Amino acid sequence: MPNAVQAVFLGVVQGLTEFLPVSSSAHLILARLFLGFDQAQFGLPFDVAVHVGTLAAVLVYFRRDMARLAAAAVRVIRGGVVGSTAGYRLDVEVRTLWLLVVGTIPVAIVGAFFGDAIEAVRSPQVVVATLTLGAGAFFAVERVGQRQRSVDSLSVLDVWWIGCAQAVSLIPGVSRSGATMTVAMLLGLGRPDAARFAFLLGVPAISGAAVKKVFDLGPQDVGPDTATLFLVGVATSAVVGYLAIRFFIRYLAKHSLDVFGWYRIALAATVVLWLWRGE
Repeated sequence: MPNAVQAVFLGVVQGLTEFLPVSSSAHLILARLFLGFDQAQFGLPFDVAVHVGTLAAVLVYFRRDMARLAAAAVRVIRGGVVGSTAGYRLDVEVRTLWLLVVGTIPVAIVGAFFGDAIEAVRSPQVVVATLTLGAGAFFAVERVGQRQRSVDSLSVLDVWWIGCAQAVSLIPGVSRSGATMTVAMLLGLGRPDAARFAFLLGVPAISGAAVKKVFDLGPQDVGPDTATLFLVGVATSAVVGYLAIRFFIRYLAKHSLDVFGWYRIALAATVVLWLWRGE
């Protein structure tokens, strides 16, 4: 398979699975394992590139939310406080900004202090377990609770638990969107609101992960011969990621997470069969 085609393929995998609740890390691990992609060309530096692409996708899709949150951040920096005469809308945005900060703390702590331990469990066996457990969580959450709350009703403690779910999603196979949506739905949010909040909460985490990986790179990791592959990966993951977000939010308005649960089980079974045949 030509390198450019491999770059497109991995970009599509990242763009789809970063936002659909099936785990991008699991799919990238399995894609390289099954297809034998060259780790020298499609290792850590390429991971950084495709993460930048999916970050661009979420920023573009939620550009209006991002603009309002940026304005709220300016208010906070300038000394604005919630409840000022600027009006209710801006107060809500300042509150949302602080909630996103609170929700990001768990993943920042886990990523900073336990990142190496998490890297050590990037294996097909772990992916099988987490894919299966995640599927069970989807089936369970779809069958409990009323899910009539709005994002505005979330408390700091609620968002802390959603943030803890995002921290757990650093384990390959868990899925950032899947874990955060599951907890948000358990707390009473409807599917579309849970997905929207999960994606917004993922912006700082995805940004932080990309920055960390950039600092992990050495000068020998990026050369002129790989620049084209990186650009292909960024562009592909950005376009596919944008379409995945658009599809997923619309899909959740009328459908459950069950189909993603069954997909996770099927993928886990495929990996088990592959491992068994390999032995």
